[in-house]
Amino acid sequence: MDTSPSPPNFLVSVKLKYVKLGYHYLISHAMYLLLTPIITVASIHLSTLTTRDLVYLWDQLRFNLVSVVLCSALIVFLATLYFMSRPRKVYLVDFATYKPDDSRVVSLETFIDRSVNAGTFTEENLAFQKKVLERSGLGQKTYFPDGVLRVPANPCLAEARKEAEMVMFGAIDDLLAKTGVKAKEIGILIMNCSVFCPTPSMSAMIVNRYKLRGSIMSYNLGGMGCSAGLIAIDLAKQLLQVNKDSYALVVSMENITLNWYFGNNRSMLLTNCLFRMGGAAVLLSNRASDRRRSKYQLIHTVRTHKGADDTCYNCVFQEEDENKYIGVSLSKDLMVVAGEALKTNITTLGPLVLPMSEQLFFFATLVARKVFQTKIKPYIPDFKLAFEHFCIHAGGRAVHDELQKNLELSDWHMEPSRMTLNRFGNTSSSSLWYELAYSEAKGRIRKGDRSWQIAFGSGFKCNSAVWKALRTIDPAKEKNPWTDEIDDFPVHVPKDDKISS
Repeated sequence: MDTSPSPPNFLVSVKLKYVKLGYHYLISHAMYLLLTPIITVASIHLSTLTTRDLVYLWDQLRFNLVSVVLCSALIVFLATLYFMSRPRKVYLVDFATYKPDDSRVVSLETFIDRSVNAGTFTEENLAFQKKVLERSGLGQKTYFPDGVLRVPANPCLAEARKEAEMVMFGAIDDLLAKTGVKAKEIGILIMNCSVFCPTPSMSAMIVNRYKLRGSIMSYNLGGMGCSAGLIAIDLAKQLLQVNKDSYALVVSMENITLNWYFGNNRSMLLTNCLFRMGGAAVLLSNRASDRRRSKYQLIHTVRTHKGADDTCYNCVFQEEDENKYIGVSLSKDLMVVAGEALKTNITTLGPLVLPMSEQLFFFATLVARKVFQTKIKPYIPDFKLAFEHFCIHAGGRAVHDELQKNLELSDWHMEPSRMTLNRFGNTSSSSLWYELAYSEAKGRIRKGDRSWQIAFGSGFKCNSAVWKALRTIDPAKEKNPWTDEIDDFPVHVPKDDKISS
């Protein structure tokens, strides 16, 4: 008796594939399919009407002058009310991501060397950091600021300010040069940095450097984690609804200098291994005249906050260890909490972006499970039908693996996120913009394409933003941190990096 495993029935899977494609086509074009026979019947019926029939219809439908005036006034009033209450469109004119110079490159070997020179880590925890690095998805060319990179390290307030100015001003200078917008034209400024909050604030540092106007609406968001960049985008969107003809500058970064952890709590050591230096500046506009030159239009922002749950609230927590070293602790529950936050977020986002065919699938399985108590698996909508590009926060390799599996994304969809983690590390809230810059440098962004940015942050939060490309991005005309080295990055997922002894 032949016990060898039989090959899979590819014919069945191919048939199911085309059945599903046919279903999506049917639902998406149902309106046209239903209207065609109705229009046909109506056309046949109208063709039988005589001149007398048409004259009779006109006599029946003719209005007097008062009725015409009243109806016209009502139509004008309703049209005016609609256009006045319609939300203003928000455009992303351009963005810039900061690329430090080569003197600040930190290889995996250099990282371990600096950890050894710190003199505070045990041999076991040095080995632990090495193991984490090799599996982290980070490559050999990420960046550290001078205060941490030099020997001996000098993590002081002056060095932290120097890092902040270098990243912020570098990104903003690049952005203003690309857009041609003058600093005095900016009416809204939103700066976000989670764990570095000096006085004067970082937003005040920007106002001082660029001599922004005295009436500028300035905000400084602190303590909101890696998802704060999308919170800043959402805040800018709200402000642009009530301030016409305005530019909003959003600056996102994290500061490494004062957040290097010198203790031996392993849950806090993870941040040393993953976080790196970087930042981004984004220029938004609600001016109709800017649409033609803008890259994207902001379609949706969805924010989810799970802070009411104690487990979610405590899973990313800044505190002192037993030796009074300050660090950010990452809980073992982090991936579970992130999964629940994402589920809540996409439950809100799904109806806004998914085609009706996917919504019906999801609703049918929900009814089957909740009402009829069947044991079928919950249906995971195919978000590839709603988006062409995915920018998933470069929080770590485990985050990418989990989301790729749950959202059933291909390696192609995950490439911008994985390559950003490999090349720049976790740059906190700015990582999403390095990922979008990667897609632009690869020549992937076409007019009409939709991009989904997903970010997670302490609290615990999951935030989303949906952008629609207003034009095809020509990589030959763009300059970003990937431009000179994009061909060096393969399309496959980076393998583990080994640290030489």
